[in-house]
Amino acid sequence: MTMWVFGYGSLLWNPGFEVAGSVLARLDGYHRSFCMRSIHHRGSVAEPGLVLALDEWPGAACLGLALEVAAGQEDATLAYLRERELISSAYVEKTVPLDLTDGRQVDAVAYVIDAGHDQYCGGLPLEEQAQIIARAVGGRGPNTEYLHNTVAHLRQLRIEDADLDWLDARVRAIIG
Repeated sequence: MTMWVFGYGSLLWNPGFEVAGSVLARLDGYHRSFCMRSIHHRGSVAEPGLVLALDEWPGAACLGLALEVAAGQEDATLAYLRERELISSAYVEKTVPLDLTDGRQVDAVAYVIDAGHDQYCGGLPLEEQAQIIARAVGGRGPNTEYLHNTVAHLRQLRIEDADLDWLDARVRAIIG
């Protein structure tokens, strides 16, 4: 049976596992949001950054990529993703139903935010998000790199995200 992973943020440009194929996909009931304080990868405990998470939201939908895991790599991929994504327990691993643009429906592994976790920060004003992203740096590099790479890949895929486009332009203005 084929294993699928839903990419909506850094998995779009840095999956870190062998991808056999990808298809544009929609996940209903969630939206992509900078609603997780990053204290490891894109910020620190002293100065947290922000990373994207799937935030449950009635009536929302998130467009991203269904990433097909290479046959025989399922266990290794899941182990890798758990090490990468579950570093602080702010994300919850779920199996979610995706609608693919080719008409298929598949179940995929996705990492969604635990709104009860202390790293959850849903609802921050966009300007506050921009100020945080412009200055935060973590173990995987500057928070700006995470934002700019994600926006570039969303544009490449022709996925519109007005909030991320605004944040991209605003952060570029802040850092000059």
